[in-house]
Amino acid sequence: MPVTATGDTHRAIEAVFRIESARLIAGLTRIVRDVGLAEELAQDALVAALERWPKTGVPDNPGAWLMATAKHRAIDLLRRQERLARKVETLGHEAEREPTWAEADFERVLDTEVIEDDLLRLVFIACHPVLSTQARVALTLRLLGGLRTDEIARAFLVSEATVAQRIVRAKKTLAAARVPFEVPAREELAERLSSVLEVIYLVFNEGYAATAGDDWMRPALCEEALRLGRIVAGLLPEEPEAHGLVALMEIQASRSAARTGPTGEPVLLLEQNRSRWDRLLIRRGLAALARAEELGGTVGPYALQAAIAACHARARTAQETDWPRIAVLYEALAQVVPSPVVELNRAVAVGMAFGAEQGLAVADGLAAEPALAGYHLLPSVRGDLLARLGRAAEAREEFLRAAALTRNARERALLEERAREQEFLA
Repeated sequence: MPVTATGDTHRAIEAVFRIESARLIAGLTRIVRDVGLAEELAQDALVAALERWPKTGVPDNPGAWLMATAKHRAIDLLRRQERLARKVETLGHEAEREPTWAEADFERVLDTEVIEDDLLRLVFIACHPVLSTQARVALTLRLLGGLRTDEIARAFLVSEATVAQRIVRAKKTLAAARVPFEVPAREELAERLSSVLEVIYLVFNEGYAATAGDDWMRPALCEEALRLGRIVAGLLPEEPEAHGLVALMEIQASRSAARTGPTGEPVLLLEQNRSRWDRLLIRRGLAALARAEELGGTVGPYALQAAIAACHARARTAQETDWPRIAVLYEALAQVVPSPVVELNRAVAVGMAFGAEQGLAVADGLAAEPALAGYHLLPSVRGDLLARLGRAAEAREEFLRAAALTRNARERALLEERAREQEFLA
């Protein structure tokens, strides 16, 4: 794949590295048993590509070239470490074979369970519970998403130095805790898998509805979360909640094009042009939900949320939405994962299914919840329910309170506009 222009070559290298980096780091971690060192070796291979490919062109199998280069560097490193002499001997025999063998072998191995197992192990390392949630997110996006430190920092509106520190600390924590490079035993899998799915969904949610900043959505984060979710579901095909999460993200992502107006302003669910919903993503989401249900995943939190999203996806118009079923599903979700936020969502569903007054009663029951004290969606939901009851002055106050609490500029503008609408009706 010869490329003559240096700029084009560099772009090709960056694209290849983003695609191959997770597998590359996973395979190297199996060799050196240190995720931080594996990433350094992968970066060394990238530097070598940046130096050589502008002159020679991008090889036909760039992933194999990167792996072969990184493996040779790993061998050189291990040879300098006396305590790993036996491993050096094994790896050295591999390195002494014909140069073309490395590429052919890696091309073959890419389709075997070895690489898939390595990827799965890397997933569980990056999302290990020994790390804080912030560290897990940063490390997952770095190692598995292939995002640069500056890209992660920009996505989460923190400084590049902060992200870099989180990643460095995460690697040190993993090394100090001697976290093994392995898939957890069956009895530990459910607990560890919940950590993996939590991180992926957290990344997706930040992309779907940004916590702060000037943008309502960050599509790149949604795409990364979807990619990671699909990888995990592919690596753990018998785990219903992995499919449940993929179903939830696919269906929610299907609305992306309809969630913003011409100038980037938010468009609420009931006001969206459903012809702009991505039918392919909806079909994929419904298929993943069906797979989760086949595996007995009807009561998992992600499968339940996916079932709620499916109710919206199946409705051709907002008026056709099966709100009574959504209210029942939220009640079931509240039993599985009791949470004030789930209960607030149930208030919305109850209000749509059985009238604003009943919905407001559920929302009012959350007024004293400490977890919702600074949560802007509580006054936002109350404002909507009050507006539907014709209590415009109270609704206006709630919308203004919600606007003051949100850190997202687009959402604040929307809430202030809704407050102005109620002012004219008061």
